[in-house]
Amino acid sequence: MTEELLWVDRTWQSPDGLTLHFRDYPADPAAAPADRPPLLCMHGLTRNARDFAPLAQRLVGEWRLIVPEMRGRGESEYAKDYMTYNPLTYVADVEALLAQEGVSRFVAVGTSLGGLMTMLLAAKDQSRLAGAVLNDIGPDIDAEGIERIRQYVGQGRSYPSWMHAARALQEVHGGAHPKFEIEQWLEMAKRGMVLQPNGRIGFDYDMNIAEPFQQDDGAAPPDLWPAYDALRNVPLLVLRGELSDLLTIDTLAEMQRRHPDAEVVTVPDVGHAPTLDEPASRAAIDRLLARIG
Repeated sequence: MTEELLWVDRTWQSPDGLTLHFRDYPADPAAAPADRPPLLCMHGLTRNARDFAPLAQRLVGEWRLIVPEMRGRGESEYAKDYMTYNPLTYVADVEALLAQEGVSRFVAVGTSLGGLMTMLLAAKDQSRLAGAVLNDIGPDIDAEGIERIRQYVGQGRSYPSWMHAARALQEVHGGAHPKFEIEQWLEMAKRGMVLQPNGRIGFDYDMNIAEPFQQDDGAAPPDLWPAYDALRNVPLLVLRGELSDLLTIDTLAEMQRRHPDAEVVTVPDVGHAPTLDEPASRAAIDRLLARIG
């Protein structure tokens, strides 16, 4: 079965009238297990639904996966007001998606920004969460990692070929994935970029998402520890890249202290953020899902 047959492309409306896109796995709704909550997979700041393709391809026969693209990413409409590019608005958008789909219980899988959204969703009503994965993110975000992201987000660079794009990613993110081969950089490029109308390869997001992020409090809402504490009774997996500059060891230790039942896994030889396709990530996600259904 080819990857293209695994999902159906669908849309929903944001509260302020944007048409947003999500992938719904499996493509045949009748094949989705009725006795298990769906996985709600939420991507990072500059990413899109394609990031979860390996995870979905592995789990699609056993779980439904709902993979939204936040406003301004992928096939979702760009916002008219760039100040709506913030976690609280993204959560309101996802709430509209959950309402459209009639989803009252789900497993949240959040990478970076998606993990912030997971905590905010729990703060609103943790009883909906059957489980949660926080991928290289916590209530405190290291300033060094934020500054690194600010150096590249919204730059609008483009490249003449996929190989040029892959090499550019390697130059910027090589420290986070020191063991990647060129094939993996090409794969990352094709997940995060698209062929533009002018024939060049460019990033698949609205460059204006950088505007709120550049502000002092634009990376995340303040004081997320109460939101994290809302996950206390939820089966929880916290993944940290061994080389992460966003989730510190001290923050991870405090997260574990507050949620002693959480499984904490360090993914070796990876920075921000694990792809969820590493052996350690795959095994940990399988263990969490085995606890749920």
